[in-house]
Amino acid sequence: MTDAQVERCRKRLEQFLVDLLAPLGRSERRHWGSVYVRGLLLDGERKSVEPMARRLPDGNEQAMQQFVGQSPWDWKPVWERLALRMVRELEPDAIWVIDDTGFPKQGERSVGVARQYSGTLGKTANCQVAVSLHEVCTEGTAVLSWRLYLPESWANDRQLRAEAGIPEDVKFQKKWELAWEMIDQARGWNLADRIVVADAGYGDVTAFREGLESRELCYAVGVQSNTGVWMEPPRPRKLKPKQTGRPPSALHYGKQRPVSAKEAARQAQGWKRVRWREGSKGWLESRFWAGRVQPSHGFHEGREPGKEIWLLVEWPGTTAEPTKYFFCDLPASYSLRRLVQVAKARWKIEQDYQQLKEELGLDHYEGRSWSGWHHHVTLVMLAHSFLTLETLRNKKNFWVDPAEDAS
Repeated sequence: MTDAQVERCRKRLEQFLVDLLAPLGRSERRHWGSVYVRGLLLDGERKSVEPMARRLPDGNEQAMQQFVGQSPWDWKPVWERLALRMVRELEPDAIWVIDDTGFPKQGERSVGVARQYSGTLGKTANCQVAVSLHEVCTEGTAVLSWRLYLPESWANDRQLRAEAGIPEDVKFQKKWELAWEMIDQARGWNLADRIVVADAGYGDVTAFREGLESRELCYAVGVQSNTGVWMEPPRPRKLKPKQTGRPPSALHYGKQRPVSAKEAARQAQGWKRVRWREGSKGWLESRFWAGRVQPSHGFHEGREPGKEIWLLVEWPGTTAEPTKYFFCDLPASYSLRRLVQVAKARWKIEQDYQQLKEELGLDHYEGRSWSGWHHHVTLVMLAHSFLTLETLRNKKNFWVDPAEDAS
């Protein structure tokens, strides 16, 4: 945003921030929080503290650096207030999307940085990786929370932890476990349950899907082509106990064998062309098929088959084989078009990441500490949500400007 654009909406920005920054406590913290968010919103290639302070008429590099890097304010209450506010604005028909993104780094001391694979970069590189939870609806999106992924090399190094100020209770967790943690946090804020959407990096993990099922959350997640499924309900049986020893607990499937998702797609009939959204170059469409199956992840361990869910497959007419596979734990009454629309909802997160990084400086923070990183991304979340509300306001007179004394 230009200086003039920020100035025109400054009153709305101040009213937006007054409640959200209240958990910061001291008035000077709330002041510098507001200044920092304005700095993120202003035009400029770099959104680290020094260049932002130069661009702001009331900027102060030392004060802003102390506020984001050393001030001991807790970011979690801010996340909760922001989530409750944005969920109200983005109703109805919202979903939760889990994804992760990489932050390229040159040095080795920024918290969590390591040589690790980043899907954003498409390679192994020196970077930080963070997992995020987004509220997504037709009208817009909001980031609800973040988790900085801590590689084992960091989680197990006392010196690195001490230098970065990593709390003692923060342990190594896999990305899908961080996703669970964010979902549980959002539910603890009394947000309504949503359909969970994620790519195959999460959907391929049986434990992740079972965790969603145990939480009674519906989902649409990517899986690999070699994922096993039962096209027809299997009939496993328990083996007869031997005369001595413990009775066998594993189930025996006899000659029944699951097939891969790819083989299921090759056997499928009734492929249909589906349009799911309008892109910049016209409608996006492809061929899809969906059938009710049971995941066979318990087959080799002699466990019960998974619950009946949808297997959704995309097979464009221009390719020799299917390109994408999804497990959708959604009602049997869902239409093919509805399944496709839900499974394809992740595209908005790619737009989110692009705006968060290119316009709002998500990956520009130059500090090294755990709290500094979380403070910076919290303020970026506020700036992003404000832009979402401004877009909605400009699109269809989304709200009437509040009175000056509105709370």
